[in-house]
Amino acid sequence: MTTPTAAMLVIGDEILSGRTRDANMHFLAGELTKHGVPLIEARFVTDDHDRIVAAVNALRAAHDHVFTSGGIGPTHDDITADAIAAAFGVPIDVREDARAILASRYEAMGTELNEARLRMARIPDGATLIDNPISGAPGFTLGNVHVMAGVPSIFEAMVASVLPTIAGGPPLLSQSYRIDRGEGDIAAGLSALAKAHPGVSIGSYPFQQNGAFGSNIVIRGTDGAAVEAAMTALAREFPPRA
Repeated sequence: MTTPTAAMLVIGDEILSGRTRDANMHFLAGELTKHGVPLIEARFVTDDHDRIVAAVNALRAAHDHVFTSGGIGPTHDDITADAIAAAFGVPIDVREDARAILASRYEAMGTELNEARLRMARIPDGATLIDNPISGAPGFTLGNVHVMAGVPSIFEAMVASVLPTIAGGPPLLSQSYRIDRGEGDIAAGLSALAKAHPGVSIGSYPFQQNGAFGSNIVIRGTDGAAVEAAMTALAREFPPRA
């Protein structure tokens, strides 16, 4: 079985300006890893209609799933829904089921469902709604693109709604091993190890601690026995220093 792949598109001027720190990609990557859908690519794009359309079309053609975050609120710069509709070449308008969700939510709060808030009920034709138990305003899925809010708590709730609906592959397993030597000293050995164990990926993540250099080696794979065999070989090649 081929393992499905995913990409993420983070949308928003506030992310690219440095005003807001993105947390959603980190969360999504962890959840997808557990679901057996590796996050292969991530892009960040400003609140620009044409750039969003281009990025969505590129990513949805290259991956089984695309997750977007940001740009589906009530203000003028929330243009993601329109850009998604344009990317798929379909109309977009206020949809009655989305309107009903918002009307019920705001009535319970004693708040007016004004024109600005009604923008969050504009859904491209053919999309299915993504539940939002936090604030009510739904996300949506169109084709293989899952469109979600940028607020982390809402994004996380929407991810929880979507993941059970998509097929995953075997979960990615990983083991870590610390080597208290610089990468230049271990590179040749790691290269030989990678060639001897092609069924796993081997990553080296260097650090500096108390003036000394070292590296954390992470071995990943979907076959537990292959990961274990590579880890055993790694420890044999680079035994802990006394």
